[in-house]
Amino acid sequence: MYKHVNIIRSNLLLFLSIVCCLLACGLLFVYSASSVYALSRFGSAHYYAQQHCMGIILGLCALCIGRLMPKQYLERYAGVFFIASLLLTACTLLPFFSVSVHGSHRWIRLCAITFQPSEVLKVFFILFVARFLAKKELHLQSNIQSYIPLLCIIATTSSILLMQPDFGLTITLAITAFILAYIAGLPLKRMWYTFFALLPIVVGLVWMKPYRFRRIMTFINPWADPMGSGFQIIQSLIAIGSGNIWGAGISLSKQKFFYLPMQHTDFIFSIIAEETGFIGALFLVALYVLFLYFGLQCASSTQISSFARYSIIGFVSLISLQTIINISVSTGLVPTKGIGLPLISYGNTALVCTLFMVGLIINLSRER
Repeated sequence: MYKHVNIIRSNLLLFLSIVCCLLACGLLFVYSASSVYALSRFGSAHYYAQQHCMGIILGLCALCIGRLMPKQYLERYAGVFFIASLLLTACTLLPFFSVSVHGSHRWIRLCAITFQPSEVLKVFFILFVARFLAKKELHLQSNIQSYIPLLCIIATTSSILLMQPDFGLTITLAITAFILAYIAGLPLKRMWYTFFALLPIVVGLVWMKPYRFRRIMTFINPWADPMGSGFQIIQSLIAIGSGNIWGAGISLSKQKFFYLPMQHTDFIFSIIAEETGFIGALFLVALYVLFLYFGLQCASSTQISSFARYSIIGFVSLISLQTIINISVSTGLVPTKGIGLPLISYGNTALVCTLFMVGLIINLSRER
């Protein structure tokens, strides 16, 4: 028993150490990537770094809240939290509350505070799906009636996110939900049937919005329009290629001088690769791999409930999927999605909610 507890504590300590390393890297490279842009826009090279530092402080407070929340209330009121966050996200569809950024209505403004409610939604979406699967895990394999409510949960959440629009988060949450359903015992054959049934809908969603179709065409051949739709990904690849093995040196990026758009948010990985080279990029990827490994180790304890296990796996899978998508976009492996690099990219709502998830992982993994 004591040996098992010591293993859990070791895993949690290593897990937290990795999170701290990622936060330190994020603060360093948000400052490096944003300094030129911040100086030209706000007259201070430290503007985004100061805002990011405030986000880290708020995020650590959120981590402590997540760590201290009573586990029984998390499970009991997961549905209430999910519905509340869903309604809050739906407020982005109301012109009075919503704030448009780059053509998307993903933010709402309350007094002087602007935040992204879909980041809150993804936390409670995972908790609600985990609670649902914990109750239905014995019936998922044999009874299709238990599968339909899960599809309704995914469909309701996706409908609101697609109206913002936020296609990237919709896909990410859906994949995470299906990963959890598969772990809970859903037959792989049924998942394939669902995938083929949804494929025409996904194709239709892409075809209905011209900008999504342009993104796919840009992904196939960005050099067809190097000064237009292909500019961002080409500049990202130039930044990554310029890093070579050892990089140009921290703060010595050339692409941040107004060549690469969104250099401190969605494309911060490109700046990191330019300044630290292949070695630095490899080190960052290794940190995320270790985050995934030790996060799943936290869920492997036999002394935690099914709800805790599914919640931990869901949080770790979601953060890892966002990492994979962000790095794949920066390297031109998938079309642009507008997803930041977790714990690294500038964006205080995402940072606070991610650290809240880390706190919940620690909380639930220590369940007895």
